[in-house]
Amino acid sequence: MSTSPVASLHPSQPPLASRPAIPHLSTMKGYVYILASKRNGTLYTGVTSDLPGRLFEHQNELTPGFTSRYGVKTLVWFEEYDLVTTAITREKTIKKWPRQWKLNLIEAMNPDWDDIAHYLHGL
Repeated sequence: MSTSPVASLHPSQPPLASRPAIPHLSTMKGYVYILASKRNGTLYTGVTSDLPGRLFEHQNELTPGFTSRYGVKTLVWFEEYDLVTTAITREKTIKKWPRQWKLNLIEAMNPDWDDIAHYLHGL
């Protein structure tokens, strides 16, 4: 076995030096978001480092679970954070809130409960 720093871990994998670097959690942006089934309907609060990709998964029911079971697909609120770790903390906080506080949060930014997914273009 080679001791070269560019050696592959497995013969079918490219050399380590040619693989793209995986960003560390402490350097990735994060997003906290709320989806709704309809105005004042079922809510889902989530966190991700790729909001457009995660929303696509929810809307196309690619991941079985709560959102596909209850038809929760409309993006009604989100916040962006410089660090995903900060976003995770915020998501955990919001999940503990009473429902009315979440409704107030949505209505402060999106009083008509519009689908705001179009704001994600360019993220």
